[in-house]
Parts: sequence; C-alpha cells; structure tokens
Amino acid sequence: MTSVSEILSYDKSAAQDDYYEVLGCDQTSTVEQISAEFKVRALKYHPDKNSGDKKAEETFQKLNEAKETLCDPEKRATYDKWKNSGVAVSYKTWLSNKEHFQQSMHWAQMNTKDRMLPEGGEGASSSMASRRASEGGVNLGANKTHVYPKAREVKH
Repeated sequence: MTSVSEILSYDKSAAQDDYYEVLGCDQTSTVEQISAEFKVRALKYHPDKNSGDKKAEETFQKLNEAKETLCDPEKRATYDKWKNSGVAVSYKTWLSNKEHFQQSMHWAQMNTKDRMLPEGGEGASSSMASRRASEGGVNLGANKTHVYPKAREVKH
C-alpha cells in the first residue's frame, strides 16, 4: 500500500510519468501519431547507437513503456484515467492499487444521473431545497433561521 509520505511528496507534473510528454504528443494523438513519434525518438536513444550511455538506455526503456501503454486502447484508457484523476501517486502505484483508488474516488464524484425520484416528479420538490447542497441547493444545516414549530402543550 502507498504511504502517506509518498503521496505528499509526489510531483505529478514531473515528466517522468507523462507518457505523452515522453513521446512528444498529447491526449488527442492517434495511435499512428504516437507510433511515428516513438520511431523518431527510438532511433535517437537506441542502445545500439548509444552503447554504454545509461541515460539513453533509461530513456529508450521509458519510450517503449510509453508506446506500449498508449498504443493499447485498454492500457491507454487506464493511463488517461490516472492522468486525469488528480491523485498524487505514480502511474505504477496507481496500477497496483487502482481498484482501491477507483472505489475511493467513486464517493468524490458528484453523481446525479440515477436518482430514485427525478426532480419535479411525484413526491419530489422542484425547488432548490430538494437538491443537495453540493449541487448548489439549499443547505438547511447552514441556515440557522429555519424554525421548527413548537411542540403542543399537553394538558393534564
């Protein structure tokens, strides 16, 4: 499991995990564009052309990793989900814990798609008060002016 210090110290803006930046493309790039960018960079950093250069070897491995991920539709969808998630962990950590992250993130997303009673329907109020406060509705807990009727006095 990921430690809190690892999450707090992770810099998601660093290019090491940005496969699109490694290949010189963006999220709208096609598989053909990604492959073309890979070929240009792979020729430059190939170990046969840079024997003994550890930095070139690491770059070549990162290029291969990026190409394999972005040219496979399922892997790319997972990668894009991580990239757009805002979670401050590396992609490899995301992959090893993605089920946990996705379950946790479920509650962070506002979901109004499948309500039991649609607004304006039977039993539902069409006023702003019927919406959740997170959706811009009235938050009755924050409004201390709401007055409840007094209980009736019981005569003995």
